[in-house]
Amino acid sequence: MREHAGVTREELKQSAAVTVAVLMALGLAAAWSVLIPGVDAWENIVAAVIGSLRLTGPVAAGFAAWVALRKRKALRGRTIGAWRALKAPLAIVVVVLGSFAATVLVLAVKTVLTEQAGPLGLPGLGVGMAGLALYSVIGWVAGWFAPVAITPPLAGLGCYLLFSRLAAGGGWTDRLTPGAGRPYDLFQMSGGAAFLDQTIWLLGITTALLLGWAAMVTRQALVLACALLAVLAAGTGVARLLGAPKPAAAQDIAYSCQEWPITVCLHPAMRAGLTELGAAFTKIASRLAGTPAAFTRVEQRPLEDELRPVPGLAPIHVRDLSAGFADEASYEYVESLAAKCTGTPADGYREIVMAWLRGEPLPGGPLPEHEYAAAWFSGLSEHQRREWLRMFFSDFQSCRLSSTHFGGGPAETPRGRSGAARVATTAGSPQQVYPVYPDAGDAPVTDWRP
Repeated sequence: MREHAGVTREELKQSAAVTVAVLMALGLAAAWSVLIPGVDAWENIVAAVIGSLRLTGPVAAGFAAWVALRKRKALRGRTIGAWRALKAPLAIVVVVLGSFAATVLVLAVKTVLTEQAGPLGLPGLGVGMAGLALYSVIGWVAGWFAPVAITPPLAGLGCYLLFSRLAAGGGWTDRLTPGAGRPYDLFQMSGGAAFLDQTIWLLGITTALLLGWAAMVTRQALVLACALLAVLAAGTGVARLLGAPKPAAAQDIAYSCQEWPITVCLHPAMRAGLTELGAAFTKIASRLAGTPAAFTRVEQRPLEDELRPVPGLAPIHVRDLSAGFADEASYEYVESLAAKCTGTPADGYREIVMAWLRGEPLPGGPLPEHEYAAAWFSGLSEHQRREWLRMFFSDFQSCRLSSTHFGGGPAETPRGRSGAARVATTAGSPQQVYPVYPDAGDAPVTDWRP
């Protein structure tokens, strides 16, 4: 059987076929695991295939290292030209990019069967292809300069640990790694310019690394000059990537909205969650009506944006549309209404109000006074609780709630009569009279409208 540089053609074909199959299987599994549940958008597919590189990249590096060490042993002592040196690593790049294309094709077949929001981001696919090429070239160089049996697994493991650490570090290193960062945010995935700059950087550094290796092997000045040009291209990509301002994604999105009973606006790819979110936030809006946090519009924001409620608007985060997503979004929003209190007593009173706003059972709290406060608060009608919150909202936000806000504590349990008043005294302030209607029939009828 004819050998090709120390590796039989049959070995090369079998290894390439196995590698493509493994890379495709790993790519599909990894991409499926990072698809944002319930999201119908091409950006979701792009994020998934880029995210699959965390597994397929190290495998590609290990395969390239295995071929390189075989090639190095076969060519030991021979003089090789530039094309002969570059032919094998370029063939490996073609093989791994073929597996990437097959993964994209399978996911595309799934997505074309449903209505998808947004365009197919070709710059995002370019990041995935350039990233796989970088993994392959790193593996090739490692296998060439360390032609021992343990190099391929070490090359794959080293790439996995290196890029995982860089991606987890955040900041500028995350933007240079072949990935899209997690958790994936649809608001940021629409930034095609950033993907293009990242592709330029990845292609530049890959080409520079490959040509630099070829220049060392062939000792040709022209190859070295081309490697230096690739370094300049990589530097241009880095400068563009790190110098570009962050896109104001929230302002660029054409929201999908539901107008009744309150306005709820989401990224178009998450429009399936409008009804469930509307039901969850309508209850919260009715309880906050008349307070400084009252709102009639709910609007999804990028995950990295801090939730800061403004009059009339409730900003929210929606990571996906998996089971319980509306409860998660409402929990996070309610938590943003008032910061956690430093003292145990104050935080216990805060949790009572938080639980009511979220529609959860009122907690007993760590202290007996919290148990009394929860029992007292649960004895109020819904209308009375809303009036109570309007009266004491500033105390709630500033952690000034105490037993005097909840009937005076266990030692003070005045019984109110129909149409009577209960007195609540806040620390450092004059007495404030809060009207209480113990009987449901005495409570005034209010019809809340957003």
